[in-house]
Amino acid sequence: MPGRRLGPGPLRPLLLALCAAALLLLVIAGSWSPRRRRLSPPSPPPPPAPPAAPGTSVRSLKRGRAGCCREPSLQHGHHRSLGWHIELQPWASPQHSLEDEAARFLVYISTTQVDCSEVAERGMTDHPEEVQDPWAVCLDNSFQLAQQMQSQRCRIYSVGLQSGDRGFEEGMSMAGCEVHYLDPSVREAHLQQSQGYWHHRLALDWREPNLSTGHRHRAVSTRKLAVIMQRFGHSKIDVLKADVESAEWKILENLILENVVEDIGQLVLAVHLHWAGFEVSGSDSAVVRYWYSLLKELELRGFKLFRSYKNMNKPQVFLQREAFNASSSYTLSWVNTQWAQR
Repeated sequence: MPGRRLGPGPLRPLLLALCAAALLLLVIAGSWSPRRRRLSPPSPPPPPAPPAAPGTSVRSLKRGRAGCCREPSLQHGHHRSLGWHIELQPWASPQHSLEDEAARFLVYISTTQVDCSEVAERGMTDHPEEVQDPWAVCLDNSFQLAQQMQSQRCRIYSVGLQSGDRGFEEGMSMAGCEVHYLDPSVREAHLQQSQGYWHHRLALDWREPNLSTGHRHRAVSTRKLAVIMQRFGHSKIDVLKADVESAEWKILENLILENVVEDIGQLVLAVHLHWAGFEVSGSDSAVVRYWYSLLKELELRGFKLFRSYKNMNKPQVFLQREAFNASSSYTLSWVNTQWAQR
């Protein structure tokens, strides 16, 4: 007699119950989960950061600031609304000739634009004969430098490269100004020379430091003026005096593009004309047009020339040629007629 096939009806509930029980046992044992993923062990918490080493700082004796000169960090400083380039002035003539450009430029830097009845030709030194070059500042009451000096709230930045002449800085310090001299050859990061007079191992530049080149020491000591002012906690400079050996054109361009000139009361600048300057290129006529455009931009921002000094002790050379009755070096002094100390 053939066997009779059992239908699935009576066995199905039993089989389902057995499967459910086995699955429950596996889940309880922890050996299987419908969505189980292998997880990495939790990472240990990061070690607490060491306390930040205090930056090298000095005390501003005149202003009562604690930490006016903190060591600049390697981070970039703040930027204001930046322009991309200087707007060039029209050519001096349709011929774009060097003669026409040089004539316009030399007349411009030799013609004062504002009267200053009280000029300190070599700062406030008691021994003007010891100051090699004149660094004129304007002490007219119509401008604010004299009042700032009387109230001992005057701040001077002086930038140089291994210059042995310190008469201007020493005199301005004795007259009541807080003086910061920037020179990359200074032995210490911040060195107090006397009350209110500091030397800093820093160089003024127009570029951000490039730390990828491996010249880390040079990058650390090279900064744009906006970054130096920020690190020192200074929002205004009464006088910026600079002799940076042909870097002045690009530095001046940077000060204009980053609007730092708005925070400078008087600018005393040595300009060098024997060659185009660092990172300035083009034909000779184009170079002079660029120089002229920079100085015109200063004028448009309220800077008026009150003193021009032609250095006859330097070679009488203009862009590597003896021409135009020009010296290779001039010292120019401007006052910012739109500047207000805050």
